[in-house]
Parts: sequence; structure tokens; C-alpha cells
Amino acid sequence: MWKLEKRPTPSRGWAIGAPLLAVVMTMIAGGLMFALLGKEPLTAIKVIFWEPLFGEFSFYYRPQLLIKGAPLVLIALGLSLGFRAGIWNIGAEGQYVIAAVTGAAVGLAFYPWESWIIFPLMVIGGAVGGLLWALVPAFLRVRRGTSEILVTLMMVYVAEALLSAAALGVLKNPDGMGFPGSRNLQQYASAANKELIAGSGIHWGVVAALVAVIVAHILLNRHIMGFNIKLSGQSPRAAKFSGVSPGRLIFFCLGASGVLAGLAGLFEVSGPAGQITIDFNVGYGFTAIIVAFLGRLNPFGILAAGALMALTYIGGEIAQSNLGLPGAAIQMFQGMLLFFLLGMDVFTNFSLKRVKRGIA
Repeated sequence: MWKLEKRPTPSRGWAIGAPLLAVVMTMIAGGLMFALLGKEPLTAIKVIFWEPLFGEFSFYYRPQLLIKGAPLVLIALGLSLGFRAGIWNIGAEGQYVIAAVTGAAVGLAFYPWESWIIFPLMVIGGAVGGLLWALVPAFLRVRRGTSEILVTLMMVYVAEALLSAAALGVLKNPDGMGFPGSRNLQQYASAANKELIAGSGIHWGVVAALVAVIVAHILLNRHIMGFNIKLSGQSPRAAKFSGVSPGRLIFFCLGASGVLAGLAGLFEVSGPAGQITIDFNVGYGFTAIIVAFLGRLNPFGILAAGALMALTYIGGEIAQSNLGLPGAAIQMFQGMLLFFLLGMDVFTNFSLKRVKRGIA
């Protein structure tokens, strides 16, 4: 017989190796899934992980990795702060969506006036939108003791309804011949988040993601708030005795998460997406949960995990086009990463021990 026995201290080897082992197991399980779908497993894996980086059209796909990775890193960084403190924001997708709506609304309110100040105001509008949407579950958790898991998740559906209402109503393009969706912000110079270096994929969202990684690292390792976050996650009682205010920490973590998700939404709607549409949200807020845990809730780990997840997005799109793989299979492949990571992560805190059965 075998049983799990708690380790005296977490295993550093497993903490480092679990994500790598999870990636390998995802490839194996994903290959079996692709085989059941009638596709050559090795070919499918190669297309997903090789083609975007070294394939014939990699010159086009490589910049897309930055474009796809930036919102994932921004959102995952915000989530990681709360996860470290035991505050579970599962609804970053809603904050991302609301921020896109509020940020786009600020820009479209000035149309067609051109001015350098419009885009900074949009950034503020997006950040504030994400912040306010995240403060609702924070307030309910602190004042009413509700579960932030349920509230943040349910608010995603409210955000999606508001997105549809905006695309079909107040933000609908009056020159769009009746089609749902706002004006294209990429065609409105003062509201466009264009590439900073042509053909590189680098826009302000990428810059913000890199800056956020550095700021998060400094916060967690050089600031008292970072210490409070770590202490609350590791020992809530010790944090309480040391004077950490649980309510203040909840507002900070959920608020920071909302701001970063908001920035991701604003940079996306003013850049790659270009407009508010009824299907604007593509699941970045949920995928970022995988990125946060795959990166071990570490800012630089999240940066690497975001790049890996962006690779599966781009590679998955290539596999759908070239191999005919269904989109649901690619989503399941991405979900396997979290499944195996959580499974492997058990061995960071527990070891597997063999127990001899007693003789009756």
C-alpha cells in the first residue's frame, strides 16, 4: 500500500520540477488525445510547439507570441498576488471585459477629435473600470463575508451581458450598417494601440507587462505589503497577530488584480482586437489562472509561463488550420497543463511512502 506523507518542509526540487514534468505529461496525454482524433501525435505536437518559433512562417508568428502573451502575463500577475494571500479571484475575465468597455467608451467619447491625451485617458478609464469591478467582490467579502470565488465568477456573466449591450447599443458604430460592434479603434489614430516597432509585435501592452513583472517582483521581495501577502498565505493566524489587516489585504489584492486585468483589456481592445464586439472576450482571464500556477506565482515564472501559453495559442491555431484539429481539443490541451500541474504539485508538500500491510 502507498500513502501520502506530509513533508517537514516543501521540496525545492519538486517545486522547480513540477511545472516541467506537467508540461511533459501534457504532451504525452495530448498526443494520445490527438491520436484518438485520428491525427499523428508527433506531428500535432511539433506543429503546436515548433512551427510558431522555427517554421516556414515563423517571421509572422513570433510577434504574435508577444501580442498573445502580454494580456496573459498582466492578468496572471494580478491573480498571483491574491492567490499567494489565499484570496481567490476567479473572475478576472469579467474585469478584463468591463475595462475594455470603459476604456473604449472613453476613446469613442472624443471621436473624431485627435489629441495625444486621449490614449492616456483610455488607459486610466480601463484601469478604473477593472478596479471598480474587482472592488465589488472585495467589499462583499469584507463586509458580508461572501465568497470571492463565487462572486467574481458570477460577475463574469454580468460583464458579458454588459459587453453585448454595449456592442449592440451605446457603443455600436453608427456607420456600421447595422452590424454589432463599435468603431474600429485602430482606425482612430489617437485611440489606437499600435506597434511601437513595426513588425515586432511590441505595443504598449507588452511594455506594461514587462514593467508589471519588475514591479511585482520588487513588491513581493522588497516591500512590506509583499511580506504581508506571503505571510497571510502561509499562516493567516500569524499574519493576524503581526497586525496585518485582512480587509485591507483583500481590497489591495483584488484591486491590484482588477487594475492589471483592466490594463490587459484596454490594451487588447485598442490594439489587436480593435473594437468592442459581442465576442470580444476570448478566455484570457481564465487561461491566466493556468499561467499564474504554471509560473509558481512568481513574476518571472509567470513571464515564462505566459510565453509558453501564448505558444500553445498560436500553435493551436496553426494546428486547427493545417491539421484540422477542433478548437475544443486545443482548449483541452491547455487545460491539461493545469490538471497535471496541480497533480504534480502535491509532491511538493507530500511524499509517497510505501506502507506494509499487517498480517491478520
